[in-house]
Amino acid sequence: MDRIYALNLRHLDALGVISGAGSMSAAAEQVSLSQPALAQAVGKLERHLDVRLFERRAAGMRPTVAGIAWIIRTERALRYLTQGVRLVRRSARLAPLAHIERRVSMIQLRALVAVENCSSYAAAAEQIGLSQPAVYRAVQDLQGALGAELLVRAGRAVRPTDLASRFVRFVRLMLAELRTGLDEIALGQHGGGRISIGTLPMARPVFLPELLTRFAQEHPGASVEVREAPYDELLTSLRHGDIDLVIGGAMRYPAPANDVEQEGLFDDELFIVGNTTHPLRRHKVATIQDLLAYPWAVPALGVPMRRNWETLFRTHGVEPPTPRIECGSVLVTRGLMLQGEWLTLMSRDQFLFERQAGALAEIPIEGGVLRRRMAMIWRSDWRPTSIQERLAAMAREMGAERTRLLP
Repeated sequence: MDRIYALNLRHLDALGVISGAGSMSAAAEQVSLSQPALAQAVGKLERHLDVRLFERRAAGMRPTVAGIAWIIRTERALRYLTQGVRLVRRSARLAPLAHIERRVSMIQLRALVAVENCSSYAAAAEQIGLSQPAVYRAVQDLQGALGAELLVRAGRAVRPTDLASRFVRFVRLMLAELRTGLDEIALGQHGGGRISIGTLPMARPVFLPELLTRFAQEHPGASVEVREAPYDELLTSLRHGDIDLVIGGAMRYPAPANDVEQEGLFDDELFIVGNTTHPLRRHKVATIQDLLAYPWAVPALGVPMRRNWETLFRTHGVEPPTPRIECGSVLVTRGLMLQGEWLTLMSRDQFLFERQAGALAEIPIEGGVLRRRMAMIWRSDWRPTSIQERLAAMAREMGAERTRLLP
């Protein structure tokens, strides 16, 4: 089981109160727990985290360095939960709830996230290892505490309301913050820690492998999870806190959402690509009219690469042809290029290996290469760990290196 689900929200909130009050007795009164119960809760949490959170002194209690870092994370996590509850109550036209950490539990939040993800109590129960009645009861108790319906029946499926999906986003952000807190503890103890990166086709062949190689050499105790998915899916995962960074997408203007930030890493060169026996390879420079004579495979409407392809024609005063095949998979598109006189638009990195093998090649065109700005994206309120910050810095350094090599 994920270690964060063993945490008690009320006890997490008490840590900040203890830190502010400076003593267990003063904090116990504020959080409505007896002093022995609070001391027992702190001790249990320290054993669970395997770290000392407070220094016990005659003059009172003071958080350790690890304790300060953990309290910062827990306070951020609980603020996300409070924001989500406030959203639910306001949408239901209900009065705000004080001390929400005393009204809901981790098991209730875990159950809701699982049902929202699976659209089924049975599937959710199997996913998190609880009985179906226990999952159902946990969700019902949570709905009762919040005062709003979050799930509705749709035949045999259970459909989350729009309000539930918005609330779950804040829950996921809360969970992500707590996981990051665990990573910071691991980093302080044995140089560990975790980073989750979303990547897009442009970065996959060369840039990201080189980045991960450099990072692994510098931080042998850290682990990195790499997720491949379409841009919109990665953006959703980023905004929910499921991944820390997205690397390799093109800069969007304006930014894709008001709660994310993007930073350009380097300019990527784009080329017309065909197989090495393509008739246009016999031309010293292909004209825009030459390109109209052959079938194209390009991504769907709205994708930046598709817009770059359309710009290629329109800058020459020609409307782009209707593509024969719309495909967002670079792997499928590369395979298609090998089968006939197809053309596509790609970054050089995306067909590097086929180019080295003599299977695919760029086709020079009038006006030269196109360029697009490649980006790194993160949540606006992201508070990275030191190793997460280091990986982002290394990405910037590599981007600067690439920029210096461009003609």
